This record gives sequence, structure tokens and C-alpha cells, in this order.
Amino acid sequence: MAILKVARLGHPVLRQRAEPLDPGAVRSPGVQRLIDDMIDTMREYDGAGLAANQVHTLRQIAVIEVLGNPRYPDAPSIPLMVVVNPVVTPLTDELEEGWEGCLSVPDMRGRVPRHTAVRLQCLDREGRPLDLIAKDFFARVIQHETDHLNGIVYLDRMRDLSTLTHIAEWNKHWLGIREQSD
Repeated sequence: MAILKVARLGHPVLRQRAEPLDPGAVRSPGVQRLIDDMIDTMREYDGAGLAANQVHTLRQIAVIEVLGNPRYPDAPSIPLMVVVNPVVTPLTDELEEGWEGCLSVPDMRGRVPRHTAVRLQCLDREGRPLDLIAKDFFARVIQHETDHLNGIVYLDRMRDLSTLTHIAEWNKHWLGIREQSD
């Protein structure tokens, strides 16, 4: 396994649409190695998810996991999930603003509106079809990673850039406001 280099905002790969993966290629050794390396990289940097183009690979693959993540201490657990060729369909028009960060935009957070419930259709790590409903934080992570695969970063979705903040300032100023309003 290897820790891969994460592309940072400004690198052109983050603005490119990833290519769908042939279903027959999902179980190939090269793709499986990429998936393992993406999982290791996501865990190394305490990410909630990681899309392949964030590690300079234009393939429709993302990994998601939130288990005791220090960057998201209050987030519900999400078991490890590999998402290949995702199709995300909003199940409601309801949008909720929530704080997001990104490994490609290090040390920053901002409030991003996302659908509160989505349907995810994709292939899993074994190339089997997966069809599920995700809500709340899980839905947010799915939308964030799928956006990456389409060349979109969370900053593009922000309605109010005045909430964009360095993580140290977020901890000092915004975190207290969030706790007071919860």
C-alpha cells in the first residue's frame, strides 16, 4: 500500500471530469491497488472520503469512511465504502447548509448547501451493483465526492464565501456559534 500525493486546489486535475470505469476492470489488480492506496491515503489524512482525481487519477472511483474521525468528531459512523461510477439523484428539494472541508483545500472550512437525502447507484469494489438511500451527513459526503469526480470542489457550491475560514479560526470562532445554535 502507498500514501498517494493529494492534488491541491489550483491543480487542473481537480477541474476535470473523471472517466467511467469499465465494469469488467473493477476487479483488475491495478484498480484494486489504486483503491487500497486511496483508502490508505484517506485514512492517513483523516478524510471522510477521497475521489480518484484528488490523487491525480481521472477514474470514477471514490472511497468513503467515517469511523472516529478527528476532523469530524460529531459525525455519525460510515463504514468503509468503495463507490465506482456513481450516479446520485436528489430525493428532496430540501437543502441544508453544513460545514465542509476537503483534503484538496487543506486547513479550510466553509458552509455548503447540500440535498438532505440522495439515492446512490454505483458499483462496489467487486463490481457489483449497489443502490442505496443516504441521508444527512452520509448524503453530504456522497455529494462532495461525486462533485470531485465531476470536476467540482465544495467552494463552487458555497452561497456565501464569508463563511470560508481557516480551520484554526473555525475552531476558535465558528465552532462556538455552531454549538450555541444546535
